[in-house]
Amino acid sequence: MNSSTHAIKETAEPSASPIGKRIRSFSFGSLQGAILPVVILTVWLLIDWSGSVPKTLLPSLFSVIETFWQMLISGELLSHIGYSMERVAYGFAIGGLLGLGLGILAGLIRKIDYLIDPSMQVLRLVPHLALAPLITLWFGFGEASKIVIIAAGALFPLYINTYLGIRNVDNQLFEVADILQFNRRRRITKLILPAALPNILMGLRTSIAVSWISLVVAEYVGAHYGVGFLINEAKQNLKPEVIFVGILVFAIVGKVLDSIIKLLELRLLNWRDNYQG
Repeated sequence: MNSSTHAIKETAEPSASPIGKRIRSFSFGSLQGAILPVVILTVWLLIDWSGSVPKTLLPSLFSVIETFWQMLISGELLSHIGYSMERVAYGFAIGGLLGLGLGILAGLIRKIDYLIDPSMQVLRLVPHLALAPLITLWFGFGEASKIVIIAAGALFPLYINTYLGIRNVDNQLFEVADILQFNRRRRITKLILPAALPNILMGLRTSIAVSWISLVVAEYVGAHYGVGFLINEAKQNLKPEVIFVGILVFAIVGKVLDSIIKLLELRLLNWRDNYQG
C-alpha cells in the first residue's frame, strides 16, 4: 500500500469522539482507583490469617461476605437500602433545590446577595450534624426530622458552589453579550449559567455526598429501618460483621452515586477541551 492510499484510508476512518476518549479515560481511572481497595482487602486477609486481632474488633473478610450474601438473598439488606435511598432522595431534593435556587438568586441579584449571603456564610460554618439534636427536638423522631437533617446537609454545598460559579463568570463574556445584544434572559441562559455549570456540578457532587453522610446521623435516632439503623442495631447487639456490611453498603452506594455525577459531568462538560473529569 503506497503512502497516498494510506493517507486516504486514515482520512476516511473516523477519529474517536472527544466524549469517547473521556469515557475511556474515566474507565482507566476507575481501574487505577481499584488498586487501593485491593491492597486494603489483602492486608485484611493477612491480619485475619495471623489471628493478631480479636474477631470482635475485626471480623474475618469471609464472614462479612457471608453475612452480606445472606442479608442480600433474604431481602433484608435491600429493604434497608430502599428506606435509606428514599430518605436521601427526599432530603436531597428539598435541600439541593433550595440551595441551587438561593445560589442562583444571590449570584444574579445584588440585593438578594446582600440579604441572604451573610447569613448563609455564617450558617454553613456550623456543622450541620451539630444541628441534628435541635432538628429532632423541633420535628420529633419521625421521618420529617430525618429528611430535614439530610436536606440541611445538601443545602450549603450546592448554594456555595452555584453562588461562586455565577460570581466568577469571566467579564469578557459580558462584553460578548453586549456585542451580540443579548437581553437579560439570554445573558443568563446562554452565558452565565453555562459558564457556572462546572461549579454547579461540583456542588451537586458534593451535596449528594454530604446527603449520604448525613443519612447515618439521621437514622441513628428514632429509626426502625435503614442502613444507619442497621449499623446502630448491630453495634448494640455486638455484631461486627453486620456493622461492616453496613459500611460496605454506604461505600458502594456512595461510589455509585458519585460515578453517576461524574458521568453527567462528562456528558454536560464535553465542550471544555481541558476538562479531565
